[in-house]
Parts: sequence; structure tokens; C-alpha cells
Amino acid sequence: MSALPLAGIRVIDFGRYIAGPYCGMLLADMGADVIRIDRRGGSEDRFLGPITEGGEGGLFICMNRNKRSLTLDPGHPRAAGILERLVRGADVVIANLPIEVMRRMRIDYDSLRVLKPDVILVHVSAFGPDGPYANRVGFDSVSQAMSGAMSLTGLPGAPVRDIVSFEEHAQNGPRPRQRHSGVPQGYGAAGRGLCAFEDFGTALHAAFGAMVALYHRRRTGQGQLVNASLLATGVTFMQAFLAERHVTGRVRRQTGNAGFYSAPSNCYPARDGWIMVSVIGDAMFARWAKLVKRADLIADERMKTDQMRADNRALIDDAMTGWTAARTCDQAIAELETARVPAGRVLKLDQVPSEAQYVAYPGAPRDVPLAPVAVRLSETPGGIRRRAPLAGEHTEEVLREIGFSAAEVEEMRTLGVV
Repeated sequence: MSALPLAGIRVIDFGRYIAGPYCGMLLADMGADVIRIDRRGGSEDRFLGPITEGGEGGLFICMNRNKRSLTLDPGHPRAAGILERLVRGADVVIANLPIEVMRRMRIDYDSLRVLKPDVILVHVSAFGPDGPYANRVGFDSVSQAMSGAMSLTGLPGAPVRDIVSFEEHAQNGPRPRQRHSGVPQGYGAAGRGLCAFEDFGTALHAAFGAMVALYHRRRTGQGQLVNASLLATGVTFMQAFLAERHVTGRVRRQTGNAGFYSAPSNCYPARDGWIMVSVIGDAMFARWAKLVKRADLIADERMKTDQMRADNRALIDDAMTGWTAARTCDQAIAELETARVPAGRVLKLDQVPSEAQYVAYPGAPRDVPLAPVAVRLSETPGGIRRRAPLAGEHTEEVLREIGFSAAEVEEMRTLGVV
């Protein structure tokens, strides 16, 4: 345990659904002692998309590994004493709750630093701490809409969040069919939305902010408030398109799976499935053109730059589709790899290669696969040390650690505090 880089750091996690919990999970993977604060009986995000007899969902199990669970009724008069002791022993507090709720619970930054001046509060919100939308609730999908992402997702027509799927139609080419994403429905800063890049991206920003704040505190002794928001993440991810629109005036439109800035960059049908191919740069384009027996395109005036190739993608896509349709996915990918052209098979969930660690979770009919730690450190690697906790599984353990006696814990259980 001592080899883990965040060993000795304690985090109190009030996060729900994705943005807050995933931030906490990243810290827990690297050794932080993350205590999840659950409602008595389990918080609502625990039961979304159930896969166990107890009702726990896959999203919860994946987002809350390496954590401990303490159940608490924050509205009970005696809850304040527990929260006070927790905060005094904490380094970081994470919350993706509305600021009004945080003030009522006295876990807003002003309240926390009275108890612990050097505490770090990581607050995830929908629209940030200031501006006209500061007090509005919002979801991942709302942020996608307001950042411009939905206007460019999918095929021409109605805005689409996240993905567009295609039905196989090998003879006539891809037939587009818009639908909602197949990933589990999740939650953002304060409510329901699609489990997607705004939530996960914001969690990554929040975890980065927490680490910077911990480094700053080590140097100066000062805590601080770290704010991350879904909309700020969305705008950050869209900044190249926003800059292009503002500076050049170019209006981008939905293009399905096709790339905006180069071609070929699309999903193509093979004899036994689909492959994704992405070509960028003159040298790679020349290699691709020779591979598919269209070397004439190298000197074509319409193909002089990446952007021109993207603007004339129909000709390129026709050539690519004719080439892939005569091959299996494996054959096409092998030839593309020989030519050093990036390509990969479009896989269904049960085909995805994975280094996942499988953990037993009580009540689940099969072991649950968890993704490996995404960032690999050579000297201090993180890891999966424990499954996601049952609701209140560590309540007594945590309360005893912060100074309550066994009799006091039992009394609080009887009174419904925990």
C-alpha cells in the first residue's frame, strides 16, 4: 500500500453518477482512501441499470471501485457531528451537487475551511461557479447541446448526442440510422443525462485540478476550491471548431462518421463487418492511394491538401468502399497496417479486446469486468484493490476510525443517523 502514490490522502466523496464518482475513482486507483457518502439504503445512482440481486448497476460498480461506503442521513441533527469529524481528517472533498444543497449540508467551501483551513474542495457543476447559468441544473446532454457538439454529431438533420449507428448494407453502402447511444444512461453534475464525454472529461479535469491543488498545498500549506464544469469541458473539446467558425466564418455541418479535416476518415463496410480508417497528411494519403490502386488521386488537383480531400470525400469514400467490400475486416486491416495506415475493426461489446480485471460482486450472476487503470506509472502503478462497496459496508469501520465508540455507532444506527 505504501508504494501507491496517493497513500495517506483521504478523500470524502459526495459524488453521484459519473462526474464526481469517476474523479474519486481516479484518486482511489492511485492509493487515496476514498470514502463514499451514501444515503441510508444506498444512493440513487447505485441502482441505475441493475445487474445484481441487490439492484446495483454496472455504472455504479465501475465508478466506485477502491472506495469505502459510509451511509448517512445528512438531514439528521446528529449528522453534522459526523461530517465535521470526517472533514477535519480529510484532504479532499468531492461533490457534484447543486451549491444550494451543499450549503444546506455545510459542505460548501466556506463552511469546510472553517473546519479545516487547508481542505481542498473539488466541486463539479453543470455551468461553472459564476455567470448567468451558475445556479441552473444541467446534464451531460445539455452541455453537449450548448457547447455546439450536438450540432455537428450525426447526419444532416436533427441534432444527435454522442453517436450515430449504421446498419450493414454491403451492396449499397452504409445506410445511416440515427439512434440514442447504447451506453448506460448516466448522470452529470446535478441530474439525468447520457453517459458520455462531457461527464468523463469533466471528471478528468476535476482529478487533475485535485492533484494540482494537493501539490500547491504541499508547497504552501494552502487549501483551495477547485471548480470543474460540464460546459467548460464541452467548450474545451469543441475549441478547434469554435475557433475555425469565428476566424474563417466556415459553417460546418453534420457528416456522420466522416472526418471534418481529412479523408479517407470514415467507417467502411467489409465482407464480414466494418472498419474505421483515418488518413492524415500527404505522405499517408499517398500510401493509401497506392494501396487501393488509386495512385491517380495523388496528383488530382482536388486532393492537394487534407482539407481539400475532406471537402471531396465522396470520391475517396467510393474508392475506399470498393476496396474494403472485396475483403474481410482482417484482410483489409492487415494490408492497411502494412502500408502504415491507421485502421481498426468496429467491434460489438462482446468482441472488445480487454485487459479488464474481473471482480466478484455480491449478488452478480457473473464476475464484473472493470477497466484497468488507464494511466500506467512505471514506478508507482495504481491498481484495483477492492470492488465497489455495498451500501454502508464500511460505516462502522470509518466511524470508529474518526473516534466514535461502538456504542455510539450502534446508537446512531438505532436513531437512523447512519
